[in-house]
Order: sequence, then C-alpha cells, then structure tokens
Amino acid sequence: MLFRTNLFTRIFAIGAGLLIIGLFSQVAYAHGMSEADKLAIIEGGNLRYMWLGATHMLSGYDHLAFVFGIIFFLTSFRDIAKYVTAFTLGHSVTLIYATFNAIQLNYFAIDAVIGLSVCYIAFANIDGFRKYLNINPPNMMLMIVSLGLIHGFGLSTRLQELPLSEDSLLLNIISFNVGIELGQVSALALMLLLIAAWRKSHAFQTFSLVANYGLILAGGLLFLMQMHGYAHTSNPEEFIASAEASQNKESDKKAATDVGSEDFQQSGWKDSISITIPARGDKEYKFYLAKGATLEYTWEADGAALFFDFHGEPEGDTSGYFKSFKKSTESQSSGSLTASFAGTHGWYWKNNTPSPVNIVLQAKGEYQRLDLNKALQPAEPKQTPRSTIHDTIDSL
Repeated sequence: MLFRTNLFTRIFAIGAGLLIIGLFSQVAYAHGMSEADKLAIIEGGNLRYMWLGATHMLSGYDHLAFVFGIIFFLTSFRDIAKYVTAFTLGHSVTLIYATFNAIQLNYFAIDAVIGLSVCYIAFANIDGFRKYLNINPPNMMLMIVSLGLIHGFGLSTRLQELPLSEDSLLLNIISFNVGIELGQVSALALMLLLIAAWRKSHAFQTFSLVANYGLILAGGLLFLMQMHGYAHTSNPEEFIASAEASQNKESDKKAATDVGSEDFQQSGWKDSISITIPARGDKEYKFYLAKGATLEYTWEADGAALFFDFHGEPEGDTSGYFKSFKKSTESQSSGSLTASFAGTHGWYWKNNTPSPVNIVLQAKGEYQRLDLNKALQPAEPKQTPRSTIHDTIDSL
C-alpha cells in the first residue's frame, strides 16, 4: 500500500510539474513588454511605471514560483516577513543599481539562473541536501539574498526596455520597484491562503511533495529552454543556414508580388543620412514640408530596437502642438507621408541601450533638409522659435 501511495504521489508530482511547465512556457521567450505598454508609459508618468511593475510581477511565474518556495513551510508571520524581506532587499538592490547604471546582461542567461533558483528552493524544501547529498544545506537567509540579487537583474532587463526618462530616471526606477513589491504582496497573500487551507488537510504531506517536485521539474525545464535561447543569441552563426533558407523561400514568394514596389526601390533615394543616437539618449531629425508635399522614407538601426515617434509640427505654432503619425518600438520603419499642413516633419528616437545606435535614413520627395548649410539649401521658411522636449539634430 505504501509503495502504491508513493507511486501515485510521484505520478501526480510529474503531472503537476507539466502543468506548471505549461504556464512557464507561455513566458519563457516573452523577454520584454508589449508595444502597448511601451507606448502607454510615455504618457502615463510614474504611476504607469508602478502599474507595470505590479502587473509584471503578477505575470512573472518564475519570480512567483521562487516566492512560493520560500514561504511553503513557514508558519509564523515573523519568519515569513524575515525571508520575504530578504528576497525583496536582494532584488531591489540590483534592480535599482543595474538600471540606474545601464548594466544589461543577457536576459536568457539571467532567466536560466532564475530557473535554477526555483529548483534550489524546492530542493531545499524537500531536505534534498541531507537526504540525497548527505551534507548540511547552505545558510537559507544568505542564499535567499544572493538569489534575490539575481532576480533583480532579471527585473532590470525588463525595465530597461521601457523609454526611461533621463530627467527622472531614479524616480522611474523606484516607481517600478514599488509596483513590483505591491504585486508581490498581493500574490503572497493568495499563496498564504492556499497553503494555510492545504495545511489543515491530511493530504498536505502529499501536496508538499507534488508542489516541490513540480517546482524542481518546472525550474529545470525553464533552465533548459532559456539556455536554448541563450545559444541562439550567443552563437547565431549556428542558426544562419536555416535562417537563410527561410529568407530564400520568402524571397521566391515575394518575387511575383513585388513588381509594383520595384520602381520604388530602383528609382533611387534623394538623400541617404547617417544619424547616431547616443547611449541612453535621444535625438530628432526633421524635414520641412509644404502643405500637400510628399515624403517617402525608410530607415534602419544597426540592430537595436528604438522607441520612435514620427510626427509633424505646424509652421508658426507656438503652443507646442505636434501631430503623431506613428509611434512604435522597432529597429526599422518605412512608408510615405503627404503633409496635411506646412511645417517640420520627422522623427524622435529614444535609445535605452548602454551603447550608441547608428541609423541610416533614406528619403525622397518634396522636402527641404533642415540640417544642410543654409548657403547650399533653398530658401528655408522662417520658423517661429518654439519650445520642445526633444533635442533636434541641427548638424550631422
């Protein structure tokens, strides 16, 4: 009977583990926040950072699994507060420090270590060090603080994908971190209720085995998935062949449909302009377009995705009004515009990476370049001085 019970427990543990893996797999490669979040935060201020921090923690299954492991066998409020506070201090230190100093690590590698941290806490819960390794476990408080530091780097990689403000950077980081803690407290309250309910049941011992073996299995597979992603980012040459084959198929598919756009590509661009966006900085580039004038353009950054706002400002306006035509976070963009008003039209780019990013902008149409020497360009319409929150490119 004992054998059958143990067998049932292990099978149940594997099943629960696979369920947890299903949840992990939904976010295993979801490194970064949605475009909607990135755009909304531009206008939402620090309350938006706080909201995103809370929702990110509540959807961060790896972080929640680690917290779940920490509090699993704790029964007193003092112990729960002590260990959760240790984890909070650990991830807060690296979240603030790494983001403020623009320290970016490979997110696949960080998440792989976070997966191992889930395995560690569950292994400690089943007394695996004594039972399987015949050694005393490391100091739990020290390990929770140390692993919290790793989790903080993971949170920082997410935060640095947002368009952070240089003027209020620290406040942005603190707001995001406050949101993280609010989300953690909310999830923690639900976990404690569930565990308390199970603890009163005669099946709690079985539940504890199922939960912790499931966490070990889930954390191990999360580690393997993230290491697979890391291999793609650190050894891209190993995957070039398949990528090229895919591109060739796509090219063959497009050959019959691209006749219309062939003239657009072969007709040549009027201007090819190189622009450098400094690390953790921003820049604007503008053309002057008369009402009804057209602009065709394409631009591409050298690898990094940038937040950009393609917009126009009416000539003579002093209120600060501008009209956005497109906002997004991408590494390239192309299209055309027919100006609905006379004035400056162009791009604002924001670089959140710790390295400069180079952009090649190609354009043609009925416009005047504002960066050329005045002696070489046609008479430029007189512009009324106006205040702007962006640094315009005056010379390249």
